[in-house]
Amino acid sequence: MSNKIALVTGSSRGIGAAIAVCLAKDGYDVVINYLNRKDKALCVLEQVEALGRRGIIVQADVSDREQVNKMFEKVRQELGNVDLLVSNAGIAGMKQIQDLTAERWHEFFAVNVDGAFNTIQNALPNMLAEHKGCIITISSMWGLRGASCESAYSATKAALIGLSRSLANELAPSGIRVNCVAPGVINTDMLDELPEEIMDTLAEETPLRRLGTEDIASLVSFLASDEASFITGQVITSDGGFVV
Repeated sequence: MSNKIALVTGSSRGIGAAIAVCLAKDGYDVVINYLNRKDKALCVLEQVEALGRRGIIVQADVSDREQVNKMFEKVRQELGNVDLLVSNAGIAGMKQIQDLTAERWHEFFAVNVDGAFNTIQNALPNMLAEHKGCIITISSMWGLRGASCESAYSATKAALIGLSRSLANELAPSGIRVNCVAPGVINTDMLDELPEEIMDTLAEETPLRRLGTEDIASLVSFLASDEASFITGQVITSDGGFVV
């Protein structure tokens, strides 16, 4: 029996890195996708291999269709077909809408939405042929609620929710499950630049009075498992009660 293969986009650090390691613990061979931080990707690969699983790192800008096509070809050659796709790669940023350039707006959609589209389309042929597979998109609580000064980010994360729900209906007859995770504020290295007082405020504004840690990785692990085999088309928040 062949090993299960998971591809996690944007998995050199932060939420994506935690997901990659968690899936290795679950028995997946893991594809670690990165854009710039090869050093971080190699660190994640070391953790995956230390758990006795195979892994590879692949540099690819998910907004670039040709790069994504080449990434999947490399994965097929070195590991096999992708059974689980976690569309996690994304960009964020704060800017009032009147100060947002058209170029920056399109960049948000290119990475956050086109990136999901490009990877999903590459993963689907084998999933459709096998009548099985799992796709998990990583949105945000701001895709549900909207965030001041983050209109572009919120719009793209809302788009991922719509995409996931539509695909769940479209692909369910083929045995493919699609779910969406909407994280709250997760304490990763992406927040390192924030002042301590801002971090404290975010924790205080979260009803559970703390920031998330490994919570998203654990949720993705569950959604990919056999225990969740009857769950599809859902948008599940893990935000400490921030959006109720």
